[in-house]
Parts: sequence; C-alpha cells; structure tokens
Amino acid sequence: MKLMSFHHSGRDSFGAVVDDTVVDLSAASGSTTLAEFIAGPSFADRDALVEKGNPLPLAEVVFLPVIPQPEKIVCSVRNYMDHHQEAIAAGLKRELSDFPPIFLRVWRSQVAHQDAIIRPNVSETLDWEGELAVIIGRGGRDIAVEDAWDHVAGYSCYNDASVREFQFHAKQIAAGKNFEATGGFGPWMVTADEIEPGRELTVQTRLNDEVVQSGNTGQMIFSIPQLINYASTIFTLTPGDVIATGTPSGVGFSRKPPRYMKPGDVVEVEIEAIGTLRNPVEAQK
Repeated sequence: MKLMSFHHSGRDSFGAVVDDTVVDLSAASGSTTLAEFIAGPSFADRDALVEKGNPLPLAEVVFLPVIPQPEKIVCSVRNYMDHHQEAIAAGLKRELSDFPPIFLRVWRSQVAHQDAIIRPNVSETLDWEGELAVIIGRGGRDIAVEDAWDHVAGYSCYNDASVREFQFHAKQIAAGKNFEATGGFGPWMVTADEIEPGRELTVQTRLNDEVVQSGNTGQMIFSIPQLINYASTIFTLTPGDVIATGTPSGVGFSRKPPRYMKPGDVVEVEIEAIGTLRNPVEAQK
C-alpha cells in the first residue's frame, strides 16, 4: 500500500493512494498524522480502513513530506562503495569506518514531492543525493540486526541534497545538510509488506531528464538492519523516524568540473517498486 501525507481544504491529513485518488484515513483510523497511524493498532487493519475512508482526487491535494515532522531523520554517510571512492578521487580524505557514519537532519530541511528545493543565497554548491528512505514503524532501543526488519513500516524516496561549500567547512558535515527546504521526501511511503526484506532496488537520480546517478541498494556498505541496529544503540527509535540510507556515485561535486543544481532545474529520484520524487529548484527569496 502507498501511504502519503497531504494538505486539503485547509487541513493536513494522510491517506492511501488508490489509482488516481488518495483515500483519507484520518477519520476512519482515529489518527491525525501518518506517524501516529503507523504507531497504532489500526495500521495492521489498513486494508479494511481504505473501504471506510473518503477518496479525494490526487490532483486536488497538496503533497506533504511523507512524515512531515519526524522526531529524527538519521542519514548515513558514504554508504555506497562507489560513492566513497568517488569522494576520495575528488580529494576528500575519508577512511572506511567499522561503524556506520551518520548525522541528523532537522524536519524543516525537508520539502515534499513537487515542492521546490531551495538553493540558498549564500552558496551555489547545491548538490543532489538520491537515496532510499526507511520509515520506522515499531520503535525501540538496542534493536538486534536479526529483528530489524520487524521495525520497518515502509520505504520512500529521499533527496539528501547538500550545500557542499558548507558541508566541507569542517569534518562535521551537518551544516551543509540542514539548509531549510533542501531535502526532498516523497511522494509516498510503500509499506514494508510490498517489498521483500533485503530486496535490491535500483536507485536513479535525474537532473533535467539526464541520468546522473544509477545504483542499487545491494551496493550498500552497511545494510538496512545494520543501520537500524546502530541508530537504535544511540537513540530510542520512534514510529515515523526516518533513516536515509546513503547515495550511490554520480554526485555533482565529484565531477570535473563540479556540477551543481541551479534555479530552473528539475531533479527526480526514482526508486524501483516505490515511485518518483520530483522537485524543481528555485533560488532563495
């Protein structure tokens, strides 16, 4: 099932995408947000709830980030070997780690499907990073690797867009990853029962219809269960938390000459079995 957050008739809600409609599930489920829904008992009865929900034309709703205000957005760094190698070739001195390198994004850095990614006025080095996002359904602390799949509610597309100039100001990279309205998240979440655990998915990023990244989740250095295990060692994971699992090679800063997104561009992240996240790029006003 595809689940999305949206705005319609002056209010925020969530629902299930069915053909060219979205079935509003808020009233039928008794939940006000998608994160609340996947945390509660009615999530298991979502198929039956669709029959009770109110269908709205998909063209009439405004997409919101899949989880508009997650408590945590945990992002994995250099989790594809080819991306790690291209970063080294571009002059970054980064060693492989025995543990997953991670950082946190804030929810205000996110934008929804079809919304504009904003290039800040302070830098022209806005880069793309297409990634698979994992949405946590059942929370917990110290989640074992072998139990991790049971904690996944679903999957989505993420564009962990980065202001490289600020990312490279210091070894701590979060500055370049948290500019407001830079991270695309959507268009929806595909529930975990639709995708076999560990299935290798193609991840492709396009800039103005040109393929700039093409990878496969089977190339990850640290697997989804390993990322969940490590993150839950540090944090108590809660329903609706997001784990962005890293990007394959093909980012802009590693190119010769470097290439960055600019106002007027359109960037798309397409992931097999999930869908396509599309965002125009605009200048900060």
